[in-house]
Amino acid sequence: MSKITTLVEEIVTPILDDMSLELIDMEYVKEGSNWFLRIFIDKDSGVDIEECGIVSERLSEKLDEIDPIPHNYFLEVSSPGAERPLKKDRDFEKAIGKNVYVKTYEPMNGEKAFEGTLLSYTSDLLSLEVTIKTRKKKVEIPTDKIAIARLAVTFS
Repeated sequence: MSKITTLVEEIVTPILDDMSLELIDMEYVKEGSNWFLRIFIDKDSGVDIEECGIVSERLSEKLDEIDPIPHNYFLEVSSPGAERPLKKDRDFEKAIGKNVYVKTYEPMNGEKAFEGTLLSYTSDLLSLEVTIKTRKKKVEIPTDKIAIARLAVTFS
C-alpha cells in the first residue's frame, strides 16, 4: 500500500465504523492525466448511493483538512459490486459456499484461471470445487499463488 492509501485508510475507517460499514478495497491510481482515489465500501445488506454520498462528503472534508495529496484527484466512493474482490481472510471466509473466480500467478496443472464453489479457506490454502465439462473436481490453491480472487456471478 502506498503512503497515501495507508493514510486514507486511517482517516476513512472511523467514518465507516460510525456508519457500520466495511472498507472492502481502495486504490489510488493515475489514469491518463487524472488521478483517482477510489474507496469501495459495503455491509451485509449492501450499500446504497446515499451511504456512498455521506462517506464521500465526510472523507472529503477530512482530506481537505489534512491535504495529504499534493495534486488534483477525483474521489470516488462506491460499492464493490456483485463481483467484489476477495483480499482479506474475512472476505474469503464469508465467500465459502459461493461461486468464486481465482487467477494464479503461475499455472497449476496447466491452468491459471479457476472458477467454482469455494469449499474451504485457511490463510495458506483454499479449496474449490470446479466443474470440467460434466465432472466435478476439487482444486487446492496455495494462497501465496493467488494473483486475483473475486466473487463470480453465475447465470442459471
